[in-house]
Amino acid sequence: MSDPLHHAPLGKTTIYPSQYDPGLLCPIPRLAQRQALGIGLARLPFVGADFWTAFELSWLNPRGKPQVALAQFTFPCETPHIIESKSFKLYLNSFNQSVFENSEQVRECLRRDLGEAAWRGSDAGASIGVQLIDPAAFDQEAVQELDGLDLDRLDVECSRYEPAPELLRSHRDQAQVSETLTSRLLKSNCPVTGQPDWASLQIRYHGFPIDQACLLQYIVSYRNHNGFHEDCVERIFVDIWQRCQPSQLSVYARYTRRGGLDINPLRSSSPGRMPPSIRTARQ
Repeated sequence: MSDPLHHAPLGKTTIYPSQYDPGLLCPIPRLAQRQALGIGLARLPFVGADFWTAFELSWLNPRGKPQVALAQFTFPCETPHIIESKSFKLYLNSFNQSVFENSEQVRECLRRDLGEAAWRGSDAGASIGVQLIDPAAFDQEAVQELDGLDLDRLDVECSRYEPAPELLRSHRDQAQVSETLTSRLLKSNCPVTGQPDWASLQIRYHGFPIDQACLLQYIVSYRNHNGFHEDCVERIFVDIWQRCQPSQLSVYARYTRRGGLDINPLRSSSPGRMPPSIRTARQ
């Protein structure tokens, strides 16, 4: 099988487009990374979505006047492809000198193009969630930290910097609990460019108490790992699910933006309400 990143613009010299071009989108199959975790596309052990925010969206109205908006995208985790982030940026930049009648036409264009890319080759295609936020509502955008007990308060010794699921453990001699734990120490690297990716992480679970010091060491162990944001969150979910065996689990990461885009994957053992539309201080 050919490398799906061979045609991706990530890590390559780029000529920025001047006109709308949906062909710039580069879908990357999820299957290879999921097979490495022992899961496939047919029976996923989780539900969830990838929530993207675009901070650099602009187009021209029929009079040639630039318009701006924030955009929020929801990609179900069942899509067979993720969108390579630099191709997504180039695609959004192709709107800059293109004329659209109104923001609704822009939204429908985004929904169609991203849906076709994310569901490419699938008979189970469904729409991608797209919401545009106009400047009049910018001051309503919340900035706050993820709620939960801060693991970073723990003074732990760290020496593992590649994913080490064997660090994880739960206390099966204690009563089961419902906990929400957070950390700002998740860091991984882009598998193509090697650039660092920074994130805040939130873990909600019900089950035997997870050893918090060991969990923090496990989170830190991603520090030299090369992986896309979505893959890292799925690996974290699978490792905790298998090693600690909670009855309920959700893993949510909010990554700092790059190129005007942030990516915020959520994986959960059961359907639930979407996380609030916030961004952390680092985003």
